[in-house]
Amino acid sequence: MPTLNATHDPQRRSWVASANAEHTDFPIQNLPYGRFRRAGEARWRLGVAIGDQVLDLAGAHAAGMPVHASLAGEDLADFMALDPRLHHQTRATLSEALTEGSTWAPALAACLLPQSEATMGLPCTIGGYTDFFTGIHHAREASRLFRPDAPLTPNYKHVPIAYHGRTSSIVPSGTPVRRPLGQFSTDGVTPAFGPSQRLDYELEVGVFVGRGNALGEPVPIAQAGEHWFGLVLLNDWSARDVQLWESQPLGPFLAKNFATSISPWVVTREALAPFRLAAPVRADGDPAPLPHLHDAADAQAGGIDLTLEVWLQTPQMAESERLMQSHFRDAAYWTVAQMVAHHTSNGCNLQVGDLLGTGTQSGPASNQGGCLLELTAGGAKPVHLANGEQRRFLDDGDRVVLRGYCEGPSARRIGFGDSEGRVLSARS
Repeated sequence: MPTLNATHDPQRRSWVASANAEHTDFPIQNLPYGRFRRAGEARWRLGVAIGDQVLDLAGAHAAGMPVHASLAGEDLADFMALDPRLHHQTRATLSEALTEGSTWAPALAACLLPQSEATMGLPCTIGGYTDFFTGIHHAREASRLFRPDAPLTPNYKHVPIAYHGRTSSIVPSGTPVRRPLGQFSTDGVTPAFGPSQRLDYELEVGVFVGRGNALGEPVPIAQAGEHWFGLVLLNDWSARDVQLWESQPLGPFLAKNFATSISPWVVTREALAPFRLAAPVRADGDPAPLPHLHDAADAQAGGIDLTLEVWLQTPQMAESERLMQSHFRDAAYWTVAQMVAHHTSNGCNLQVGDLLGTGTQSGPASNQGGCLLELTAGGAKPVHLANGEQRRFLDDGDRVVLRGYCEGPSARRIGFGDSEGRVLSARS
């Protein structure tokens, strides 16, 4: 587990003034990585978010700053694949260079670009995508809506359930999402084909793999925590009517593969160190994890104190409205390390840059559903918005924003930036 060090000092301030603002997502204690383009450029660059600015790492490297040459490239996976000790060293170097009074300030000031002028892309080439089902409250409620006779399957508390997704339709925040066409049935017998009438979002956390494993070589649970590089926010858009019809007997197909949005900044494992806590205590009567999923250190510090929110802005709204808030620390039944360990337990080889979704992270209360399916009880009870509008599912023109942040009494608040997408009407 990453340990606290000088880069986490809540009193540390940056010579980049906006990084010292009270509610910025990107103070000097965060330093997340992303990939961006400058206006008029075709080449992607790697950068670090600091306040409302992007530090161009290719420019910093050219200026002589001692960061690894991979950060002057175009794909974050080349840096993610390096030894975690080098990740730590790079974070320390960046922190010192961006701290108030640093002698690097004049040279690095020329390498800053306002985030508002940067076009953000996916942080790396994503080779594989697996979506888990770790949100216990979502699993219980969504299963009750889809399968009233079996609201929670017997295997759920024994195995981190997941399915493989498609990487070509993973898009960065800000990319519009086209309402999908699909096959669905209103009576469960006769299908129709057309635009989904029950388009939904899903509030998830995305996990980027930083270290792979050889085919046939499982990652032990005690080492699994070192195999992920950082987290993003993830919206696994869902067509609920298509999902209900096609997920018999297999899982969703067209209902999920048309778009998955992620926030552009990868918040590193080390940046999250002040917010690690014990994994959720299992309820009385729940089975203990099987040996390949249990590690004492992970049980003590496998949880992450991360607050998650969904905001909605309809075409009639001047500003977005918060629909819900939940907490990763008690929404996820399985830890990130357990996800990695189980994924590889059969010898499956994860690769650098692979993306794992956690599944929808809902809270236990009825107003903490991480999707409209839950908030509206399957569409039976519409959500009432402050301007008088209602929503059972998403309308064309609706803009969905996911937000997440970590905060604590002895740590500087850090955030993830937005993952947002606006719904476009279906193709004819």
